Order: sequence, then C-alpha cells, then structure tokens
Amino acid sequence: MLKTKKKQAIIKKSRRNDKDTGSPEVQVSMLTEQIKELTKHLKKHQKDNHSRRGLLAMVAKRRSHLKYLEKNDTRRYNAIVKKLSLKR
Repeated sequence: MLKTKKKQAIIKKSRRNDKDTGSPEVQVSMLTEQIKELTKHLKKHQKDNHSRRGLLAMVAKRRSHLKYLEKNDTRRYNAIVKKLSLKR
C-alpha cells in the first residue's frame, strides 16, 4: 500500500489539471508505483502467492489503461510511457 503523501506526490506529478485524480495517466502512475513496491516485496518473500496474484491483477489493469490511452490519444500514451520509462 502506498502512503497518502506518496500518493499525493504521484498524483501531482501526473495529473492533467488541478482536480484530476482519475485520468488514465494518474491511474497508470499509481499502478506503476504499486507494482514496483510489490515487486520489491516479492523478491524478499518468494512464496507469497496471494501477493503475486494481486501483482498480476495490477499489471493487467495497467495494461488495459495503457491500451485505452493508445487507442484514444496516442500523444498522451507516448508521453506517459516515456515519463514512466515503460517498455512498449
């Protein structure tokens, strides 16, 4: 779980306007940070299959948000992929 201050910092970096909290860019950024933290946890606890299942669900959700962005606005898609250093 991400702490509130870290969430607010992520939202501030990737939002489109002042009141934006639910755009695909924000959601992809939040999921990316959660994936990083969970990956770190799983390196330490290899047999934690419940967390592994959650990780796979997060990766799938992030992928679907990115597909949506790529389909509807490629400029925003390319910007978020470059900003987060994600592979295409």
